[in-house]
Amino acid sequence: MLHSINRLFIFFLSILILNSSTISAQNGLKLKYKNSVVYSGIEVGSKGVKISLLELGQDAKKSGAFNILKDSSINTDFISFTASSFENTLKALTDFYNYAATNFKIPKERIFTVVSSGVKIQAEKEHRMNEVNQLIDSFKVRIGNPARAVPVIDVQQEAILSHLGIVPDSRRYSTFLIDIGSGNSKGGYFFNTNTKDFKLFQLSWGSKSTANATEKRCEEDKSLANYYKQLNRTLAGAEQSEIIYRVNESGGYPMSDYIAFSGGISWAIATLISPELVNNSVVPVTYDDIVKFSERIYRNYSTLSDASITAAITDKSVDKTVVAREVKRVNGVFDQRTLMAGTGLLLKVMRQFEGIYEKKEFYLVKNGQVGWISAYVDESIKNSSVSK
Repeated sequence: MLHSINRLFIFFLSILILNSSTISAQNGLKLKYKNSVVYSGIEVGSKGVKISLLELGQDAKKSGAFNILKDSSINTDFISFTASSFENTLKALTDFYNYAATNFKIPKERIFTVVSSGVKIQAEKEHRMNEVNQLIDSFKVRIGNPARAVPVIDVQQEAILSHLGIVPDSRRYSTFLIDIGSGNSKGGYFFNTNTKDFKLFQLSWGSKSTANATEKRCEEDKSLANYYKQLNRTLAGAEQSEIIYRVNESGGYPMSDYIAFSGGISWAIATLISPELVNNSVVPVTYDDIVKFSERIYRNYSTLSDASITAAITDKSVDKTVVAREVKRVNGVFDQRTLMAGTGLLLKVMRQFEGIYEKKEFYLVKNGQVGWISAYVDESIKNSSVSK
């Protein structure tokens, strides 16, 4: 599944192996690891364009040692497929590429560009793939590089790349990874102890689509109390009509010891529920933790402000400024109702793995959006080495 993508990168990644070096301090990047290399990943997604600058440690494949140096996005609403959204997306894509290459002097062979599976799904549904191809061609013209690789990845490829990039090798065959997105959810796990056999998991529900479905149920009564009631009904329907079946059909329960969740809602919950772990990319949680947090969103939402959360931190070793900044980011992305919806959806999925006799370990992954970059690097280097 990954070979078609890997071939696109084998040439310049073979050069990377010979010439990789630590980015110097003059670029303004504070590196965490010794002898590390910095990459940039730029993704055209359903909402807009995202860029991540990623520091990859020497033992990243074994330990998941990567560090997010910078992370930003521009909401261009590409999948509305209007003339303005096209131009805004093209500009954002080009600007981010030049930003990485010029401002931080990241070699072009270390800048990865992709179009997400979410865009592909919507474009195929509306018969607008020609506009996706036009965007790619226009981008190549603007940067003056007709050979630039901009693969359009499908759901299975994205799920595989995410697993390879996020989950360390030591837990490769015992972890079920689920990415809860805004419109849908996807993920899966490797079985038969190899990275060729992958069981794909998909749900048509995401944090935003759950919130939207709930809003429609509310009709004239827009009160929070009614939203809460209708959200429970929406989630109950999703659980009975799809979630239970999808989890059972995946066969993931008996095959997995660890259930890891990535995506925006996972980042948000991890940040708010364990602010003292602000520097941790992965946060362990229990089902009961999320149940209590769900009630807190509804009944004590004011306690989730940056001021309230930092005031409650007693550990003097925690940098409250960093915590406050990250909490503000969360509250800027998720309002109360979307946070309720995403958390509720997470609970419904977790519930399917919360066994009486066999307990699974749950984890929230904050940096899931950059997992595919490390997967590209690791898989391409491995394949280029084999091909020599």
